[in-house]
Amino acid sequence: MAERSYVVRGGVPLHGTVRVSGGKNAATKLIVASLLSSESVHLSNVPRIGDVDMTLKMVESLGTSVTWSGEQSVHLLTKQVENAHVSETFSGRNRVPILLAGPLLARLGHAEIPLLGGDDVGKRPVDFHIAGYRALGADVRENGNILVFTLTQKTLHGAVITLPFPSVMATESLLIGSVFAEGTTVLKNAAVEPEILDLIDLLQKMGAIISHETDRTYIVEGIPYTAANGFPSLQGAEHAVISDRNEAVSFATAAIATKGSVFVEGAEQADLRTFLNALQKIGAGFEVRGNGIRFSHTGALKSLAFETGVHPGFMTDWQPPFTILLTQAEGTSVVHDTVHERRLDYAETLQQMGANIDLFPRCLGGRECRFRDRDFPHSAVVRGPTPLTAHDMEVPDLRAGFSYLVAALIAEGTSRVRGVEKIERGYENLVEKLRGLGADLTIEE
Repeated sequence: MAERSYVVRGGVPLHGTVRVSGGKNAATKLIVASLLSSESVHLSNVPRIGDVDMTLKMVESLGTSVTWSGEQSVHLLTKQVENAHVSETFSGRNRVPILLAGPLLARLGHAEIPLLGGDDVGKRPVDFHIAGYRALGADVRENGNILVFTLTQKTLHGAVITLPFPSVMATESLLIGSVFAEGTTVLKNAAVEPEILDLIDLLQKMGAIISHETDRTYIVEGIPYTAANGFPSLQGAEHAVISDRNEAVSFATAAIATKGSVFVEGAEQADLRTFLNALQKIGAGFEVRGNGIRFSHTGALKSLAFETGVHPGFMTDWQPPFTILLTQAEGTSVVHDTVHERRLDYAETLQQMGANIDLFPRCLGGRECRFRDRDFPHSAVVRGPTPLTAHDMEVPDLRAGFSYLVAALIAEGTSRVRGVEKIERGYENLVEKLRGLGADLTIEE
């Protein structure tokens, strides 16, 4: 298939209303969780994007019946799981396959998971997943590029697991895996992102018992084993996927950077508090309404020093588009990404467009950082405001890709953004939404 590009003429302010889609990082995990039941699970507000499509194909390959109802509702029914092997064809797109370890262990006692893919923003080891499942009583071995999980007893057993870092994916994986573990599982130093709480809400509707303590701790009371279905099955359920907070932030930054005003329908203040605080500090405008938030450029932007962190901190996925905003702010800004060591790799392209950005391997901030004293360029100094000029760009990853679009929207001239399939992994109907806001954007095959 020929690679497509977006051709963007910059200098056009965005105006209007855009509806944010269901959350990519929630929907894919909910689809996997449906495997814990032999009954129907009905999900609504499901985004029609690349990662969701891949996840549905993956569970279908294992025996799930997938039926769409309307544009954003899908029925999932997994009466039987046909095999324990997840095809390697699913390993290069994202990191969802590792989540299948728990459901496959519950239903077949065995799982073969290909090594993980996803955005190239640094190493994303599966050590936390492996250590967690071993603590739960599974045997985990590497066989070439495949991780092999095997039950050593009839079921997994409860354990106290402390994550070295509040990893979102490891938290989700171990929550799903411990639902049927005999006894009680205590998961400490876990991630508490809204998408994880959405996963817990679905699991509770299905019959799981999961308590959320105040100190990043989850307590999972295992469901007793019943042989009625040949495995310990949860019940079916209906659930609406939460809104995509990353998409909300993406359109917010695009509106402000282009000196426009956009109402983002479905944006939730509770999930965006840290981002909204940052907008207050740089002088950008927003108005919270009952069904969304309006984001506007209201005057000169001010510089800011900020650091990313796990929720409720400033999300690392928000950093690339926000850094674009800072190139248009007056003064010197400092960015310190404590989550991914290579999240700032996209800055080289911005430099070529005229942005004044310097990268540093040092921690330019006070937050505890895993990359301290290591040779990763995970801090940046941004001096602005700097006008940007059009440039041809190759998308390196999902979030940097949208940031390139924001840069193209504010740059003088016409830019080409290649490799847009990586952006479309996480944004539904992106071209139509941007055009609806007035963006001068065409598709080039």
